Amino acid sequence: MVRLALRRVAHMHVYLVRKASSVSKGHHQQSVGSRPAASEFAAQGAPGSVLELLGKSYPQDSYSNLSPKVLSRVGRNLHNQQHHPLWLIKERVKEHFYQQYVGRFGTPLFSVYDNLSPVVTTWQNFDSLLIPADHPSRKKGDNYYLNGTHMLRAHTSAHQWDLLRSGLDAFLVVGDVYRRDQIDSQHYPVFHQLEGVRLFSKHELFTGIKDGESLQLFEQSSRSAYKQETHTMEATKLIEFDLKQTLAKLVTHLFGDGLDIRWVDCYFPFTHPSFEMEVSFHGEWLEVLGCGVMEQRLVNSAGAQDRVGWAFGLGLERLAMILYDIPDIRLFWSEDERFLKQFRVSEINQKVKFQPLSKYPAVINDISFWLPSENYTENDFYDLVRTIGGDLVEKVDLIDKFEHPNK
Repeated sequence: MVRLALRRVAHMHVYLVRKASSVSKGHHQQSVGSRPAASEFAAQGAPGSVLELLGKSYPQDSYSNLSPKVLSRVGRNLHNQQHHPLWLIKERVKEHFYQQYVGRFGTPLFSVYDNLSPVVTTWQNFDSLLIPADHPSRKKGDNYYLNGTHMLRAHTSAHQWDLLRSGLDAFLVVGDVYRRDQIDSQHYPVFHQLEGVRLFSKHELFTGIKDGESLQLFEQSSRSAYKQETHTMEATKLIEFDLKQTLAKLVTHLFGDGLDIRWVDCYFPFTHPSFEMEVSFHGEWLEVLGCGVMEQRLVNSAGAQDRVGWAFGLGLERLAMILYDIPDIRLFWSEDERFLKQFRVSEINQKVKFQPLSKYPAVINDISFWLPSENYTENDFYDLVRTIGGDLVEKVDLIDKFEHPNK
């Protein structure tokens, strides 16, 4: 079914006409009455049931909201599927880091973890990264929760604290991540990230710097837009320089010298200052990674109080779409041989340009329905569409809202 969709209806659109919740009593009762049927697609099990996933059992509660569609993707690990485009990107990044960054004994400086479980605790996903309890990124409408204490990771950053705590100071983490999101060619509820972290001691950061022995990593001052309160300006600027140089070298390795990139200031709870790298793709700027100087509170809590560092996270799909000219994120899940065989190359750095599978135009459908007055988010509808329509549906747009006059 999925293969047929990507072969013949690759550009199907669904346009949603949304009718708002302030409706007459009769319609409102009908909406509430129809809600449980919809929620069957949004939750794996009712409170009191147990979900078996990756060999472990998780009691279900009011937080549980995994859809069958998303559960079917857990364990696929496309980034470890040989000759898959995401695997090619991962291998090229690994090769670059192995060759460019070598430790004292000639071994790779960065270790790689690409098979960590996507099931994490909410503490790992949020609290370990200093994300406040009231931060909007914790919303049930934006994440996939197994229950109130466990979830499918929303970012590979969920493993940062544990790996730092184990004594590592330079590592890459690759894995599938899960977020409830809109439906279009750039978004999918499951995608893949590659996380990089590097810590520096005073000697490592200031070596080769004139009068470096007199410079310090830490001070007690005030936080500004340019630095944390515990970092010296010299340390911050050197970390930022090393980070941006590392990432510029990486994208140059992947794409060559002709790619237009720019840096944009942004905010993350676990880095400061923070930046996003954007690249020019099909006439528009596309964000491909976020990065920044690691929050010292996070580093300290993991037991590395004498070090400072940087972290970055990039989207493998975004990079692959640009590098291989893949127009739709759904294609990464295709099992169609005509897609997969295009990436069976003899050498991972070989150039590949995706060849479309279909010449058929889009099919457009209009849908309108009543909404209940409470407990609804647009991501609920997107999950429902993905569960029923699968990868047939390319895009959902809200084109109109209507509020019934009889309240």
